[in-house]
Amino acid sequence: MTELHRSIVALIALAANIASNHPKQGLCQMARLKEYGVAKEQIDSVIEIARHIRDESAQLLDAQFEEACAVALPQPSADPFAHLTVVQTGPCCTPAASGKACC
Repeated sequence: MTELHRSIVALIALAANIASNHPKQGLCQMARLKEYGVAKEQIDSVIEIARHIRDESAQLLDAQFEEACAVALPQPSADPFAHLTVVQTGPCCTPAASGKACC
């Protein structure tokens, strides 16, 4: 089996770091790619593609989340308390000193 050229490995690692939102952001690979003499335009292309994949993935996940929430959560009715049953067990409050009820 033939080994991949080290510049190709660094480009793949850079793309994976960016697409996965890795905290190190592929900065190590950027330094290596410059050492290997990889053209800035090629690095920029890899970064653009990786960012596109990352952003597209986030958008799809957000859309799936929104869809799942819309199905899982019931839509509120016009009266948010319509599902409650009122049970009367006597006066809801005691009268004030003057005898007037507060409710």
